[in-house]
Amino acid sequence: MTADPMDAFSGDLPVGTSTPSSLRVRLKSYGPALALFVGGLLVWEAAVRVFDIQAFVLPKPSTILERLIAQWSVIIAAAGNTMIEALGGLVAGVIGGVIIALITVRWAGAREGIMPFAIATNSIPIIALAPILNNMFPITSPVSKMAAVAIVVFFPVMINTARGLIEVDQSELELMRSYAASPRDVFARVRIPHALPYFFSALKVATTLSIIVAIVAEYFGGPQDVLGQYIIGKANLFVYPDAWAAIVVAAAIGIALYGMVLVTERLSMPWHVSFRAADEK
Repeated sequence: MTADPMDAFSGDLPVGTSTPSSLRVRLKSYGPALALFVGGLLVWEAAVRVFDIQAFVLPKPSTILERLIAQWSVIIAAAGNTMIEALGGLVAGVIGGVIIALITVRWAGAREGIMPFAIATNSIPIIALAPILNNMFPITSPVSKMAAVAIVVFFPVMINTARGLIEVDQSELELMRSYAASPRDVFARVRIPHALPYFFSALKVATTLSIIVAIVAEYFGGPQDVLGQYIIGKANLFVYPDAWAAIVVAAAIGIALYGMVLVTERLSMPWHVSFRAADEK
């Protein structure tokens, strides 16, 4: 029986290796989004010109780009300070959320007591929380903004991680018990891998929330060389293209952080069914 020459190559490619067909699939996946983005900018530019919309209502994308280039050094410096606040609060909120999730999984009684408190904390509007935190910490310190970010980030990370750790298939737990696995082995080999997709889903939400919360918290006082103060200052002076330029930078930071989470997720769990299905296309 003659062997098929292609059999020598079947299954030899490691998971995650890109082939020409997979590259075409990815281009087809990202192409519509890119086309929609470019088309939206063109429609935006044309609508402002055709309908003669004033800059204080909606500036042209070309004008925003001009102001972004002109104010680049100022906006980037402010963005760096805002990013420090966002990342500091994000790290604190994620660590706190994971720790509390582990506690709630280990002790059911703690879960019953912590969950209502966590839900109540998540229900506090950031607009009400930011001024209070500004009074609790020095006005020039970024700690108040970090605290606001940490509080908002904490809940989605905690609730999703705890859900992933708890909602494990009982057949998997029974299999581990049949092998006389210790609770530590069960936790490391079953619960944590099962919780990773939940954790990264929460982290995707948390990264975008961190930038939003940091900027909103900056509206209520503090150092002037941050994005929130830059945006509100330019808006008060009716220099709206400059404010939009800062908004574009803030959006770019959020997208970059989201992309970093996607890469980390792919590297941390290449075995997940969603990635394997994508690689097999």
